[in-house]
Amino acid sequence: MTAESMLFTPFKIKGLTLKNRVTMPPVYLGYGAPDGTVSPLMIDHYREMAASGAGLIVVENCVVEPAGLGSPWTLRIDHDGFISGLAGLARAIKDEGAYAFLQLNHTGRYAFMPDKMTPSPIKVGETLTREMTVEDIDRVVEAFAAGAGRVREAGFDGVEIHGGTGYLLVQFLSHRTNSRTDAYGGSLENRMRFPLRVVDAVKARTGGEFPVGYRFLADEGVPDGLHPDDTSPLAVELEKRNIAYLSVQAESYDAFARPEFMARARQEAYMADFAGIIKKVAVRTPVIAAGRIKTPEIAERLLRENTADLVGLGRVLFADPLWVKKAAGEIKEPIIHCEPTCSLCMQRIMTGKPAICSQWSREKRDALLEKTGEKKKEN
Repeated sequence: MTAESMLFTPFKIKGLTLKNRVTMPPVYLGYGAPDGTVSPLMIDHYREMAASGAGLIVVENCVVEPAGLGSPWTLRIDHDGFISGLAGLARAIKDEGAYAFLQLNHTGRYAFMPDKMTPSPIKVGETLTREMTVEDIDRVVEAFAAGAGRVREAGFDGVEIHGGTGYLLVQFLSHRTNSRTDAYGGSLENRMRFPLRVVDAVKARTGGEFPVGYRFLADEGVPDGLHPDDTSPLAVELEKRNIAYLSVQAESYDAFARPEFMARARQEAYMADFAGIIKKVAVRTPVIAAGRIKTPEIAERLLRENTADLVGLGRVLFADPLWVKKAAGEIKEPIIHCEPTCSLCMQRIMTGKPAICSQWSREKRDALLEKTGEKKKEN
């Protein structure tokens, strides 16, 4: 890129000045320990991601209560005992020159726990989920707030609330999964109530200056689901609350198996249009665009066209941790691209194995497999 590149200009989020416009959004890789703590493998991974040159690293979803666990290897933050391990993770990221945020989540109907809580009863396999009571709602709101307090105590620079992918906050927002008749269901205003309560509680617990970002689902990706006309009012409300940024995504789990999504997800910058839509309604809020932003040229175009203020490189950076330095001209080797027809990382995650990338060198893949005990070290 040239010296005039926007991609490598500083950018402010709240009181933080990012060294460039590159962020790493949360990507679950199955690297956590089976008790919800930070593992050495996770420390190594995030240290490498921070050393990439990205300005902001957002650590993958960390659940605020055990009922919200998506897998046994998901990070937890529901007890003070998890703070020390997370503090080590924050230090590993910050020592490499990047800002460190951590994402808070509750998976709702996607929990692997038997007692799945949702806004309204919904069939998951052969089991009907349990409708959350108002007491449940109050408890989960407090759990998000308590988790955010622990994020700050662990030394992270900010926190992100997971309002994407179809998890609990989206389940309240969507008319597909919320058929309540009380103050949390019915009108869009009521369906926004729970996610906005979470945001308000998190901001109250962490203080006005601590950055609170939001992973924002602009479109569910199914015909009868949420679309930008439904989600834009939430973006407006989040801007009123001085949210630090909106990290925009599209498509939920229900869309992932649809041929239309699979074809779309192979295209470059396939979610960027949705970031542009949200940026037009939340004009004062920094917007992150993500979704297979493969080349520096694409990233630069999104910034210059005002589609987004920042770009998020998830699996792109996983495939090539040197992407940022190559884009900046610090390393002359070509960028190694995430292969759009490959799903090796997801296949391993779905079978309970830590993710690896087909684009890595044989040596790097073998080294990770040795760390996990899948491949014995050869003498």
